[in-house]
Amino acid sequence: MLLFLFSCKDKLFTGSGYLSLKHMSSLNTRGCQGQEILLLCANDTVSYSNSTAVSKKPCMNLIKGLQRVKAICRTLRVNSAIEDLSQTYYKQAYQHDHFFKVKLQKKEVLGGCCVLVSCRLLNWPITMGTISCVLDADVAVVGTIYQEMIKILCIEAPITNVTDIMEAHCQEYKISLPHVPEELAESSKDLTKHAVALVELAADSWIVTGRRPVSIMMAAVYLAWQSLKPNKQRLKFSLDKFCQIAKIDKHKPALKRIAEIKQVLCKLGKEIPWVKEEVTPDNVVRQIEDILKYRYALLRRALRTHEDTLLAECQVSGVELLPEDTAPSQNSKPVDQTPHTSSIEQDGQNVETEKQPEDGGDKSEHSVPQEHKVPEPNWGKRELFAPPCVVNPKKRRRAAQPQMRDVASDEEISDSEIDSYIRSPQEARDFALSQKLLSLSDSKKS
Repeated sequence: MLLFLFSCKDKLFTGSGYLSLKHMSSLNTRGCQGQEILLLCANDTVSYSNSTAVSKKPCMNLIKGLQRVKAICRTLRVNSAIEDLSQTYYKQAYQHDHFFKVKLQKKEVLGGCCVLVSCRLLNWPITMGTISCVLDADVAVVGTIYQEMIKILCIEAPITNVTDIMEAHCQEYKISLPHVPEELAESSKDLTKHAVALVELAADSWIVTGRRPVSIMMAAVYLAWQSLKPNKQRLKFSLDKFCQIAKIDKHKPALKRIAEIKQVLCKLGKEIPWVKEEVTPDNVVRQIEDILKYRYALLRRALRTHEDTLLAECQVSGVELLPEDTAPSQNSKPVDQTPHTSSIEQDGQNVETEKQPEDGGDKSEHSVPQEHKVPEPNWGKRELFAPPCVVNPKKRRRAAQPQMRDVASDEEISDSEIDSYIRSPQEARDFALSQKLLSLSDSKKS
């Protein structure tokens, strides 16, 4: 019993039965000469696709997922290259075992993650918050699935910076000339330039650390819009009114970010030599143009002034600065750099000189272990710029100390404590011998 499969004049014939040499010769005489004939044993299995020559169709969930990915791309108005790459990544992730038997909600988020990674690979600035807003999903869930996807597909996605997405974020604010009156209108190019400079200044002063980018970008855009034309009308606009005319939703943390950026601007505005009046958070917006223009020089000058103030306060109070506060040149001796000495050898010499105490110094200071040194409760208070978690630390609950109980005479004594008072036989013999020697010495003296 054989299964035969042969093609003749672009037609496919299948069947089963006994195929004799006479039948095979008749096939050749009927015009099938030179065509391939495949004979299989009856026990061999033939797959459906091989027997019918029909390719496997994608399932309905995959088709709907690809349509959803396409809809997300059209909503974000990305180019065709990002759309094609997103669909390719979605097909690969959908057919993987890790995402094959998951819920449809997770597959919907998977489509948004494919769009996100495609945008980042092709240098299209977009945030994870935007994707979660389009999908109406939690940011934490989107982040978890995104990390799983790039790990499974072995994708090395670049990390986007806040300044890279400022241009796309500024275009969401409808404050150009057709949308608002002329005295309130600003071009997106000028607004982006000032907002990026404010975000960079916030990053240099630790404000961006550990914060979500949307509130920082909103605070930077608001202050940049006020500083471009700092007239009375714009200065009276609160963040709520600004969001209303810009037709954008307000983020509550943006108010705190505005106050923090204004504090940094005040510290730098005090170093401007031609500003005679006192710089306060109320009038610092008028000086933002000059502060952003000379921000690097003002940062160096503000840090130098702060160090001089600390030194003056320490001299008045008679308290010496900690070794960390002193400059590196004061702690280590300079090493002559010659072309024959490598940088590694010089680093080793510096370490040795730091380990050796100075000849005129007190060696007892170096011998004090670090456990006995009492650390300062908050070192961020004496720094000009410090991370937010240091400046405003969360209050931690102190561990409850066990209360001391008054020892009474009628309390029971444990067996282990009693055993500690009882001498062993060897101790008893030693004690008797010592008593005998003492008595002999006393008798000789007498």
